[in-house]
Amino acid sequence: MVALLARRYYWPRMEEDVEAYVRICLVCQLDKVERKKEVGLLQPLSIPEVSWQSMFMDFISGFPKVNGMACILVVIDRFSKYGIFIVAAHACPVETATE
Repeated sequence: MVALLARRYYWPRMEEDVEAYVRICLVCQLDKVERKKEVGLLQPLSIPEVSWQSMFMDFISGFPKVNGMACILVVIDRFSKYGIFIVAAHACPVETATE
């Protein structure tokens, strides 16, 4: 990055300034090569043998509040694809949702 800047700009301590900026720049940290996982093939999930052995759960949020409820917990059985939709006041951590 310093080499690209040095083609057009110069200021005293430019290299130190660029290094300091990159250290605190969120976009720079997220885009670092060493932070990215290697790309590979998707691994299929095992096929459940009975209903409710394995399920997907997620929250749908962003609805206006009605009677204090603003989210929907969606639970899908992977075997039968049967879905249950439960109104909720807010999204919660996975540990609480699984109870």
